Amino acid sequence: MKIIITGAAGFIGSNLTKKLLADHHEVIGIDNFSYGNRYNISPFSENKLYSFIEADLVDPSVLKNLHADIIVHLASQKIPRYTNAYKTLEENGVLLKNIIKKCLDDKIKLVFASTSDVYGKNKDIPFHEGSDLVMGATTVKRWAYALSKMYAEQFIIATNEEFGLEYTIMRFFGSYGPNQNTTWWGGPQSVFIQNILEGKTLEIHGDGLQTRTFTYVDDTVQGIMKCMFHPASKNEIFNIASEPDEEVTIKDLAETIWRLMKGGDQKTDLKLIPYSTFGNYEDVRRRVPSIDKIKKMLGYIPAFHLEKGLEEAIRWQKEFNELTKKGIIETGK
Repeated sequence: MKIIITGAAGFIGSNLTKKLLADHHEVIGIDNFSYGNRYNISPFSENKLYSFIEADLVDPSVLKNLHADIIVHLASQKIPRYTNAYKTLEENGVLLKNIIKKCLDDKIKLVFASTSDVYGKNKDIPFHEGSDLVMGATTVKRWAYALSKMYAEQFIIATNEEFGLEYTIMRFFGSYGPNQNTTWWGGPQSVFIQNILEGKTLEIHGDGLQTRTFTYVDDTVQGIMKCMFHPASKNEIFNIASEPDEEVTIKDLAETIWRLMKGGDQKTDLKLIPYSTFGNYEDVRRRVPSIDKIKKMLGYIPAFHLEKGLEEAIRWQKEFNELTKKGIIETGK
């Protein structure tokens, strides 16, 4: 099949591209390199099944002459931890509507990347696809990203009801692994690994007791592929995550990475950073998935436990760091 991937030079997009090309699908990648890296897509440059367009999808003409069976929409502005929420809200909405118009015009299936962040402050653990979505106050910009994804989900479902759009919505839980962004955009595990490589203190936002359930990228890609091709995925929402018993506190995550990289003899060098540093910021205390639906309906089975996945992420990031030091890779390009 022919697949368009938005955000193709990013972490998940490049890993998905690798798997699709290995399975002999044709891939058209689109990215403006806001978060992606040319290095991530360099292995595909000679592949005849791959083409790439450097462009910003806020311009709808980018999609005009492209043809595909499926669009996997991964491109997105992130949580505005350091920035203004306006760009997150405005750009995510524009991107969504441009993609949906293309899907309707050409009768293309939309596979949309939402986020576990939509579950927000819901204390009913684990989160299943029918759980309430509980946001904080509108004065806290931290919720802008989740709200943009909630709007997108509602708009996609409404467009299906009104115009027959075929879709699958995916809620990702903490993906990590090779090609991850090595800053906070890539998640806490990226920063902890990078800080250890650079001999820096591991900085934890808040008290470190907030929990997450991290998903190795190969499992994320497995879930995406099932959402793309399995007949039962049509017009459904799925959590894509590891098993709920993989839940870990951010403090324990930092200590695990320290042990894997430094051994168990040294005390972990940690520093807690108050949320007040980021202004009016609010965090989610627990984020734990139910993956019963995707397992039952699509046959998804996560293969990576946290330590196994972290070992792979550490190995990749060490190699990436060395190539960056040698000038072979320009970060953020």
